[in-house]
Amino acid sequence: MLKDCSPGDDFDDQNPLSLQENLQSLLTKKEMKELREEIWVAFATLKDPAEWLLDVLEASSDWKGKGHSLAYHIAYELQFWIKEHASSQLSGFRLRKLQARVFPVLAQCHVSLLDLLISIYQLHAADRCDLLGRISYLYHMGKFKEAVVLSIKLKLQPDLEVEKMCVPLLLQDKTNLVESYVQEYPDLQQQLLRMLDSWCEPGFRTETITKQYRGLPNIRPDKVNRKMLSKLVFRFLDKYSLDPALCPNAINQRHLGTLKYLLYKRFVEKTMTQENWTDHIQYTIGDNQWLQEQLVQLLASYCHLNAAATWALHYNLPQDSLPCEVVDELKTLKSQERDDVLKQRVTDCADWRKDHYYQLPIPRKDVLFLSTWEEVQKCKKHLLQPGQVVGIDMEWRPSFGFVGGKSRVSVVQMAVPGQVFLLDMLQLLRQGGKDEAALSSFFQTLFADPTITKLGYGMAGDLHNLALVSTSFKDVDKQLCGFLDLLVVHKELSKCFGVVKKGSRKMDALQLEDKAAEKGLSLLAQHVLGKPLDKMEQLSNWEKRPLREEQILYAALDAYCLLEIYTKLQKDLAGFGLNPNILTPQMKKVCSEVKAKKLPSEQRIPSACKEKSAVSVKETSSSLVPISIRDFCVVCDNMLQGLGRYLRCLGADVWMLENDDEHRKAAELARQEDRVILTSGLPYQTLRSQVGEGRCFSVDCSDKAKEQALRVLKHFNVQVTLADIFSRCQGNSQKIPTLILRLTAPNSALSSLFIVRTASG
Repeated sequence: MLKDCSPGDDFDDQNPLSLQENLQSLLTKKEMKELREEIWVAFATLKDPAEWLLDVLEASSDWKGKGHSLAYHIAYELQFWIKEHASSQLSGFRLRKLQARVFPVLAQCHVSLLDLLISIYQLHAADRCDLLGRISYLYHMGKFKEAVVLSIKLKLQPDLEVEKMCVPLLLQDKTNLVESYVQEYPDLQQQLLRMLDSWCEPGFRTETITKQYRGLPNIRPDKVNRKMLSKLVFRFLDKYSLDPALCPNAINQRHLGTLKYLLYKRFVEKTMTQENWTDHIQYTIGDNQWLQEQLVQLLASYCHLNAAATWALHYNLPQDSLPCEVVDELKTLKSQERDDVLKQRVTDCADWRKDHYYQLPIPRKDVLFLSTWEEVQKCKKHLLQPGQVVGIDMEWRPSFGFVGGKSRVSVVQMAVPGQVFLLDMLQLLRQGGKDEAALSSFFQTLFADPTITKLGYGMAGDLHNLALVSTSFKDVDKQLCGFLDLLVVHKELSKCFGVVKKGSRKMDALQLEDKAAEKGLSLLAQHVLGKPLDKMEQLSNWEKRPLREEQILYAALDAYCLLEIYTKLQKDLAGFGLNPNILTPQMKKVCSEVKAKKLPSEQRIPSACKEKSAVSVKETSSSLVPISIRDFCVVCDNMLQGLGRYLRCLGADVWMLENDDEHRKAAELARQEDRVILTSGLPYQTLRSQVGEGRCFSVDCSDKAKEQALRVLKHFNVQVTLADIFSRCQGNSQKIPTLILRLTAPNSALSSLFIVRTASG
């Protein structure tokens, strides 16, 4: 340390304390030019500037924070001074002595100073065994973060144990630092993934990991749970493009979650046909015997013993792996009488669905399935006629959280009066070459022609997924023109829920209840055409060929009903209470743009899944019907609880998932209570496929809660008044002293920023 004495061996006619005080005074006054000049004068005067820097560091502590301290400025200038004075390069015993002194400082300083000290004292060339010993000392002192940061800076990871270094960080919720630790080392990435996957094995007790770290500072054992582990496994799997075979336990658990969801859809919601459900079950399970046994046990828990026995027989499962009641059911499985009863039930159900749901009004022969470019060319004359009206929809296989699953368009439906063309995108793009380029050109021509009216419903997601099928379709929507999104019309119409045409009687409670059960395009069809759409095939496996007849009819109707709705509305706009201009096609690109979220750092989101997990659907607020904040109902995913609390203070109806809730609960709440899902990252694509169009929004987690709230309010064109604030809060409003709101002008343009303070503020 610096001493209160006259100049010693290391100084020539300079008192170290007065020198330091003089420099500190210049820094305080922010006289940076003079400070730099004085530092260089000191370097030229002092016998050993590198040792003097250590004296300054040991004599003060202001360098431990984030700001630029005097020690930082000295170190910053010293690196340049050393380069200009090669004879002053440190070496030998003198260098090793200074390296030993600087190491305690490294564990406490900010990263900006850390890099300078490592460079000045040549720590990359220091004795590796000595460095590892010092890292070990930091670790055993409970300074896990400091040990890892220094290991990264000094590139010591290959000589350290991944589990030993990374587990404490995971328990401290420092996942980003773990990613940095293994970033440049594929072997370590694989070791980390295997370790996390071993914790996902059924029956594994996480207490065996957490108990050895209890009592240490900043340790949070609750961070190690199955849900968090699964997220981490798939986060690392995508980020580093690793082989899924490295994490069989996590993949099995995710597929098990998919099975539970499919059973819920089939036996509780009853919104999937048997054929559709069977396709997804077989795709999910494959040849995995563990999943096959889980399926049988789940079916038995739903009291569907016949189905459980049927699948057990199908997979030829050993009887000792089956529940006793399923074994008994196997004995009566082939009863012909039971088969006849089941067939009659299926027939009765089909007849009921035909009466209850809107049916395709054109003959089946006018629905054409096109799988070659030659077939597509024949339909161009029908689609590219000036003045033509084309209903467009797209289908893709839902991912259900599958590893590496992308919502890639499999079928594109294009309907004109009297005909529907189903384009098999999988087969058409498989041909590649000139045919693929011609197909892309055809889409661009259709989308850009202002004389052709294109009808869609929530086209933002469709166009985004279309861009995923091939690079040639990446910019297919750049010149979008002549488009009418019926989702915008539906939002305008939704202001009159429960009200029918002028002069008609009010609907009774039962009718209102039936309407509430529908959503999206099906609900619009019920409002306009009188019957909803049968959505039992919505979650079909659209990549399986050949498509079933039910899938073909479903896809055709989804596109053709757009024409029917458009025609019906055109004939009676006033009767539906709509503005006469609302059906005017937009002559410029108005469909929601798909935009990558801003990333605060490269480590924030896995690179291999940036495109699918960082998707945000952004609609211009002017194209949406303004709604009151009190009518705005949302469900916030558990990583957005801050946003949820903020929206609730503004007056929104907010349901927030708990930390241990599954993401699919958000979809269930959204469907049951007509809520919008607010989520972020990987869950967005999965949740988006489970709810109606425009009912799921991806939020940037790097933003603060108030910025997130502003984006959400702008996206959905939500209007907030002073009377709305705290209208849903039962506690003391003084707990939130400041709220920042964007209030909208009558023309819905965001015009000004106001700060609304509570009485305490």
